Amino acid sequence: MTDLEDKLSRVLSGAAHHRAPQAQAGLLATVKTRHRRRRARTAALRAAAAVVLVAAGVGAAVSALGASAKPHPAVSATGEDEPSADKIPPPIEQVWPQAVHKIPAKLPDGRAYYPQLLLDEHTLLVMTGVPDGKRQFLWSYDLNSGQPRQIAEIPPTKGSAIFADGVAAGDGNIVWWASYKEAGSPRVARIWTVPTAGGRPRPVTDVPLGNVMKQGHINGLTVTGSDVVFAYEKGGVYRAPLSGGSPQPVKGAERYRILQWPWVGVHRGKAIFRELLNVETGERRDAVVKANEEVRCGVDRCAGVAVRSETVKVKRPRDRSGKEIKCGTHRCPATVETYTILRSFVRDRDGSHERELPNNFQLGDDAGLERFFKVKLRGPGNQPVLTLYDADTGRSADLGIRPNAKETMAIPDGGLDRLMTYPIKNEMYVLDLAAIK
Repeated sequence: MTDLEDKLSRVLSGAAHHRAPQAQAGLLATVKTRHRRRRARTAALRAAAAVVLVAAGVGAAVSALGASAKPHPAVSATGEDEPSADKIPPPIEQVWPQAVHKIPAKLPDGRAYYPQLLLDEHTLLVMTGVPDGKRQFLWSYDLNSGQPRQIAEIPPTKGSAIFADGVAAGDGNIVWWASYKEAGSPRVARIWTVPTAGGRPRPVTDVPLGNVMKQGHINGLTVTGSDVVFAYEKGGVYRAPLSGGSPQPVKGAERYRILQWPWVGVHRGKAIFRELLNVETGERRDAVVKANEEVRCGVDRCAGVAVRSETVKVKRPRDRSGKEIKCGTHRCPATVETYTILRSFVRDRDGSHERELPNNFQLGDDAGLERFFKVKLRGPGNQPVLTLYDADTGRSADLGIRPNAKETMAIPDGGLDRLMTYPIKNEMYVLDLAAIK
């Protein structure tokens, strides 16, 4: 086997083992795990690094759902030159100045904080004490004056390995949950609430977590009128009164997950939230998905890729003596399934108004307001540059995020809603996407 064949075999075998092409050492950037605004337990892993998916020049892309679509090759397996740098758009402060708030990355007393959500156009809800503090607090932060106000201390999570999670707000109330395991009792997810004006938190209800492997934890926590709703991660939507009481299943949504209340949905293969149900009106919305497409849908639109998959035979790697090298504890596969991205798109759920998306948009992420997509470009010196792309206007902006000396990057925390946040040095960027017309 030649050096080139050996390199190609190792790359393809690694791709089969990990379901993703492997990047060569020194050529990839790592990413700090995101702190999702509604999944605060992720913050406990904030220092952990996750690999940015970069193809190693073998013409394959990972399964598009939950991963970067069509990453740039770093160095081709044939030894070809690296591609030239992409054209980088202007900074976001210049493109959409009305959407950008820059505030100190710490509170005036020096405490680090983690943005959760926007209570209104100028008030940011933040949490302190995550992940290293024993005491957690909720604060409102005035984006105009820069003044924080303490709302409440979150009750300690004794007996729990999970911090306050799933923070949501509505109708003057804030809710969150944390898992508890008291002696002699099964583990539960206890939902708490406190008024946005401040006060003493009180428990709302306990949600059984008897089989986390089967049901998952809970997510999609939402305040709706005088109730709180949530779903198990593996499906099943429930409602409980904020005043207290046992959770009750939402009729017709036994297998569903919450997308954006009152819309709940199911996953069909590689089509995430393809089918939606409005549990308040009974309206149903099924998305158009064509053969060989992988999509992630919102309430009104779906974004995705059309792919071509192939099974490729590869030579199993061997050492200098000719002995076969194992992939971990197992024999390396003789074949590997590769995925080629044919096109990237966003369109309405009914299949209309399809538009092309940049090939390297981050398909695994929710698009802000179903409109704004994160796109990774290649900057000068092979440096990754994260940008924001507006599917409505075709405009793009440089978010200003670059790898640090350890080749790690902060990835913006954002979901389907209007808020996107990320730190750069001593500043926190707070983007209100709803301000972009």
